[in-house]
Amino acid sequence: MHGRLIFNWLENMTQYVAERKLLYSDKGSDLRKEFIVYLCAPYSVKEGTVNFPVVDGCSGCHIEVKGLNAEHPDVYGADSLQAITLACGRIEWLLKNLQKRYDIYFLTGEPYFESNGD
Repeated sequence: MHGRLIFNWLENMTQYVAERKLLYSDKGSDLRKEFIVYLCAPYSVKEGTVNFPVVDGCSGCHIEVKGLNAEHPDVYGADSLQAITLACGRIEWLLKNLQKRYDIYFLTGEPYFESNGD
């Protein structure tokens, strides 16, 4: 049974439910590169897989970034809707932190933030 739980968890971590494609450049550089932020499908959190007490319905969401080195822990909620909501907030937090090192743009070339960290 434990092996099946791990399989389901890994399977959900590769099922993307949303993505955001953006561009970044080093501060002061005009060279822009694409990166993608993915929100993976929520998964059920089981007792013993995390360092907090788990109640029925507890869910986690994995955030994945491709094209840019960015660390991001999984996000947990009381249920799948809260996990997704918190993960979306974490993505914005992650992008704001990346803004300290990079200028971030939409694919149209417009700045992602009103002020690119100035």
